[in-house]
Amino acid sequence: MKGTALANVPKHIDHFSKFSPSPLSVKQFLDFGSTNACERTSFVFLRQELPVRLSNIMKEINLLPDRLLAMPYIQLVQTWSTKHPQNTYIQSLMEILEFLDKNPDDQRVLETFLEVLEAIRNRHNEVVPTMAQGVIEYKDAFGQQDAVTDHNIQYFLDRFYTSLISIRMLINQHTLVFNGNTNPAHPNTIGCIDSMCDVTEVARDAYESAKLLCEQYYLGAPELELRQMNANSIREPIQISYIPSHLYHMLFELFKNSMRATIENSEASMTLPPIKVMVSLGGEDLSIKMSDSGGGVPFRKTEHLFSYMYSTAPRPSIGDKHRAPLAGFGYGLPISRLYARYFQGDLQLYSMEGYGTDTVIHLRALSTDSVERLPVFNKTALRHYKLSLEADDWCIPSKEPLDLAVYRAAK
Repeated sequence: MKGTALANVPKHIDHFSKFSPSPLSVKQFLDFGSTNACERTSFVFLRQELPVRLSNIMKEINLLPDRLLAMPYIQLVQTWSTKHPQNTYIQSLMEILEFLDKNPDDQRVLETFLEVLEAIRNRHNEVVPTMAQGVIEYKDAFGQQDAVTDHNIQYFLDRFYTSLISIRMLINQHTLVFNGNTNPAHPNTIGCIDSMCDVTEVARDAYESAKLLCEQYYLGAPELELRQMNANSIREPIQISYIPSHLYHMLFELFKNSMRATIENSEASMTLPPIKVMVSLGGEDLSIKMSDSGGGVPFRKTEHLFSYMYSTAPRPSIGDKHRAPLAGFGYGLPISRLYARYFQGDLQLYSMEGYGTDTVIHLRALSTDSVERLPVFNKTALRHYKLSLEADDWCIPSKEPLDLAVYRAAK
């Protein structure tokens, strides 16, 4: 990459970060891909929108603690490195900016753009584990951090990974719609969206994959009890317009957690209690509840399950081609919650210590309501990074029991 181009990178980031990303709904994705699939229009939109999304989140990277930014793995994502150019956002940004002055009516330009997008998608495959490894380096070097630092890192990574999901979504839609490939097994699929996504079928697929993994480790797995309720039409299967790969990822992670907890909590028992899944479709929401008898977790630890800083999972090495996506970093639950929230849904966990855990995925039933939830860099975001550690306005319980006799004597 030319030195002059690199020197202009901060200017480009400043320029494009002044624009807010343009959230799209599942309905808009489907309508564009099915009725107005114009590659030229998509090209013109993406060459502006992708730099905006990249620049907005790149402005926030610089607001992280200096000691975290100094970690080698974080620098692979944040800065330009001649040794590791394949891991940088900057290279992706510069490659897209090359098309700003290209003629959208030139078919060769469109073909080259598609190839560049595929290269960017492949390059970004390692971004999540690379960032995760940077956080691990930081924790190993400096130990447990204060509440403000934890908040800043959690806030940023939620937004960073959401941005990554959204960028991948845009790239997948363009490349899958315009590369000419179709999936005969799923004729209702447009890009990566299935307009008639069978939720129970995806749930069974995720269960079978998790079961196979569980049996390899534990030589057994809990059975699945799956029920469904379609409040709109009792006889109809539950189908919504959604991204099957997103739903599969969430359910696979939840099944893995429930299976492990169930087996480890039932070591003294001859039988394994089943994992129960209820799928319910209403007028506004599609909800999936997964219930296990895995012993649960203490209430005070529940939110830690969604924290990037509290993960105690084993640590795989970067570039291990045989590991499952995100395996070993303890990011299964937080990333799954981001997938649910990406199209205005949520993932909530309710645990009863000593018994088990219920996890509920909420999704929007209507494609018009399923609109991208995107981070934007502005003054509100900036304030989140400038929080200061202040005295709590609630009494903090002492770890030592209060000696009432001494207390009364002192008064």
